[in-house]
Amino acid sequence: MPDKKKPGYLVAAFDCRCPRCREGKLFKNKISIGLKKNMAMNKYCLVCGQPTEKEPGFYYGTGYVSYALAVAISVTTFVAWFVLIGMSVKDNRFFYWLITNAVLLILLQPWMMRVSRSFWLSWFVKYDPDWDKHPLKREEIERIIPEQQMN
Repeated sequence: MPDKKKPGYLVAAFDCRCPRCREGKLFKNKISIGLKKNMAMNKYCLVCGQPTEKEPGFYYGTGYVSYALAVAISVTTFVAWFVLIGMSVKDNRFFYWLITNAVLLILLQPWMMRVSRSFWLSWFVKYDPDWDKHPLKREEIERIIPEQQMN
């Protein structure tokens, strides 16, 4: 029986898949406006057992990733607006872009929060194509204190 092809790094990260096996979903629910429901993560990967929280406060760094995503989206929309509509100091086109970009960023915020967590975790968990043959070692789990998880 042929092995199923695993998605690439970017596809797995944008699809919020486990970085170790690239199969299991990181989040319990689909994207929603409700913050608690949107950010509810599985404690472990449902496929390979990789913990999703490596240590208390692990996801504080995702603010940097979310910021970089927002800057990338803003630059992209600015360039698209400049090429398609143009900019001028004689009218309000810049302010129309600013409002459009702000609305777009607000609408994309639930997605950006999830993707930033996915990327952040993928930078600390190594991909293992043969994860089923290599069980997790205690030192790979790092310091997990159950009382402080999901804070």
